Amino acid sequence: MRLPAGMPGTWAMTTGGEQMYADDLVRPWWEALGIDCPLFDIHTHVGTNDPSGFSATADDVRSALSSVDARAAVFPLTEPDGYRAANDAVLAEASCGTLVPFCRVAPGDDPAAEARRCVEAGAAGIKLHPASDEFRLDDDELTGVFGLAHELGLPVVVHAGPEIDPFGDTLLSVLERFPGARFVLAHAGLTDLAWLAGHPADNLLFDTSWWSPTDLVTLFGTMPPGKVLFGSDVPYSTPTWGAHATARCARYLGLDDVRIASVLGGQSHRLVNRAELADLGPAPGRVPPLEPLLERLYVYLVAGVEATKRGETPGQMLDAARHCCRVRPEHPHRAVFESVEELLDRYEKHAPHLSTGNEYAPGWDLIATAAIVARTPGTPLPDL
Repeated sequence: MRLPAGMPGTWAMTTGGEQMYADDLVRPWWEALGIDCPLFDIHTHVGTNDPSGFSATADDVRSALSSVDARAAVFPLTEPDGYRAANDAVLAEASCGTLVPFCRVAPGDDPAAEARRCVEAGAAGIKLHPASDEFRLDDDELTGVFGLAHELGLPVVVHAGPEIDPFGDTLLSVLERFPGARFVLAHAGLTDLAWLAGHPADNLLFDTSWWSPTDLVTLFGTMPPGKVLFGSDVPYSTPTWGAHATARCARYLGLDDVRIASVLGGQSHRLVNRAELADLGPAPGRVPPLEPLLERLYVYLVAGVEATKRGETPGQMLDAARHCCRVRPEHPHRAVFESVEELLDRYEKHAPHLSTGNEYAPGWDLIATAAIVARTPGTPLPDL
């Protein structure tokens, strides 16, 4: 499915007048998976004051969701001056039904009272960000927040990104003290996946808002499918990119349509409606190893993605990845190599015409999609 010569492609996820991400150029790989179920994104943000420089309005999020006909939980980005006004804005914007409001709270600003106020006004859950709001999960001021979540069966999405230390025993203590709360470790539980893998807790779930296919396939291989929820992390990614990454990794681990439908939306719908969560059986229990020639390709691609996340080009990593694609015609995964080449062609053709307006290099999502395709051989690919 090559674009005609000179066709620029339609770039999605526009914020502040900038065209950020290449949803339409990634779409053939999403469509090839044949997904036909309601989507619910458990991890999106709105706000324009985050020190990271990333921003999104409610209209931006709705527009991005419309590309895959999804609903989403939405909560504020970092607000240096506190969250009361930001929470009110989320509650107001979420009235149309596409966006389900979550409140964001932090110690130092009476978080328990703010959480209760927002829940009584219609918030369906709570977001905590221990990194940007600089607190620990065992902060005494969070006891009332967790108590409210326990009392009402609320979801609590907790940032678990690479810049913070693992939660470790603190997490286990919180889970045990507040069994009625439903905790969701964001970003594939990156901080704690190494020791939690294969040991699910009753009231702990994970979202897939992370770019590394290795973490996603590890999550799907070691956690029951009922514990995994699709999340995109708008504006750091898009629902199209995130849904594709989530569904492709789930297919690779052998999840059937019923379980994939739960991951992509069914379980999150139950979560925000405070309904009983579905038990979809055990984890697959293993992550298939990569064939060596695919592993070479995958390593260069993920190194290239990491560079683009710093605002750089993939550089020689792109050249090395192209060299890896020159396999013999009879190679059993030749279609994977060809698919990766097409994505790299699209990157080289279109990235120079894209400006992200944030620290990511233009076209990062095309390189990241290539890495996902390389890491999940045997999953459906578009007809090239």
